[in-house]
Amino acid sequence: MNPDALVSIGLPTFNGGRQLEKAVLSVLAQDHQNLELIISDNASTDDTEEVCRDLAAADNRIVYHRQPENVGPVANFSTALRLAKGEFFRWVGDDDTLAPHCVSRSLEEFAKDDRLVLVTAQTSYTADGVTRTGRYEGTALNSDDPADRFAEMLRLLTESFVLMDPLYGMHRTAVAGAIPRPVLVREDEIAAARHALAGPWAHVPEVLSHRNWANANPVRMSGKLALPAWRGYFATLIQVRVLLGILDETDLTPDQRRRARAAVFKLYVSRQRRLAARGGRKLARLARLGR
Repeated sequence: MNPDALVSIGLPTFNGGRQLEKAVLSVLAQDHQNLELIISDNASTDDTEEVCRDLAAADNRIVYHRQPENVGPVANFSTALRLAKGEFFRWVGDDDTLAPHCVSRSLEEFAKDDRLVLVTAQTSYTADGVTRTGRYEGTALNSDDPADRFAEMLRLLTESFVLMDPLYGMHRTAVAGAIPRPVLVREDEIAAARHALAGPWAHVPEVLSHRNWANANPVRMSGKLALPAWRGYFATLIQVRVLLGILDETDLTPDQRRRARAAVFKLYVSRQRRLAARGGRKLARLARLGR
């Protein structure tokens, strides 16, 4: 791998004029200088365009693209990737920040192992005013067995969100660009599963970025994606059907397919149990209020 490879950073935004400058400056401050920052503006109605054009005028590594109309969050994310010219690609949120060595540290892992399609890293998250992180120490995502990687990714989807976020890892651009991104609730989780099937990952167990995180329930997310509300209520069932369809299209041995399908059903059962537990707690609270 060329240690001076061009790296593309995609920053999708909508009405992020108040906050995105901090994210932009953290990208431009990377110790790996050969990079481009692609800002994909989803037809913002605030001062985002003015802010971005001023930033782009000050640094020729910034590419500013404005959508002619709001195309939705998934398509806007995909636009940033489609415009990328680098061998490697990473998304960054408009209210996120990267550590100065985020890019270079990720590239070190790619240089060690030509098999890798993705390098993830530990992230700190601020949610409800509290900042925390989690340390992932597994090895299954680095396996040569796609079923092992797939099962591990699905296991992580039922664990704490602080352990790993593949969407905000460093991707091989060609691999990421070949992964479909349909408009679905939890499409990011489906994309992560596809990445796990595509090839081995490495993980950097140190904090290389900070993200602000807000829990969006599936019904609310369906509205954000302009989907009917029922898609949110049945998000897990739809996700399971899509995942099983992906496995049917993937070149796996019978044993790998069996293990991967078992992991999908395990995900479904785990989420249904969690949903039932939340419903039970809600009923208990209502019962106490009725006394």
